[in-house]
Amino acid sequence: MTKVKLHPRLDNGYQYEIDANFSGGTLHCLCEHNSVEVHIGAQTGHNHACGCSKCWKPEGATFSLVSVVGRDNVKVMKNEDKLEIVDETAAIQRYACKDCGAHLFGRIENPDHAFYGLDFVHTELSDEKGWSAPEFAGFVSSVIETGTAASKINEIRSDLQTLGLNTYDCLSPALMDLIAIKTAQLKGTFTE
Repeated sequence: MTKVKLHPRLDNGYQYEIDANFSGGTLHCLCEHNSVEVHIGAQTGHNHACGCSKCWKPEGATFSLVSVVGRDNVKVMKNEDKLEIVDETAAIQRYACKDCGAHLFGRIENPDHAFYGLDFVHTELSDEKGWSAPEFAGFVSSVIETGTAASKINEIRSDLQTLGLNTYDCLSPALMDLIAIKTAQLKGTFTE
């Protein structure tokens, strides 16, 4: 029986050298020459393994690793002309390299969205150490939609939980609360 490959940074037990004073680094696409470079000027948060069908995953991985940072901390430094939006109709405008396909960042342009002002980034595309560690696994059952055998889902959940990542079929409760708060604010039903 073949074990499901979660993600290269998770499969052998992840080790993150978290630095309380870490202030960001540079993401690089996968191109050997003329790579896209995006500077992230702050530590990331809400890092998680994501099983959705939209997030970029390294070759052979079932999950992506994605976190968020304030959009004012994201700056394209080199080869911006190689970036294109993967799906302009999606809530998250994912900017990927046209040549290698790696997603460098995702941006929400709708000011009414709960995560407006946050960009989604893949810190695995950075050589720097000190980035935030994964905190949970989201959209776990969605891996079935992307081709993972349904018979493997319990094993996948168990493997993620063994790594200390609670599994959800949405986002973490804290992030779902933010979505509900924003929705209530827009409807005029929010109370503290």
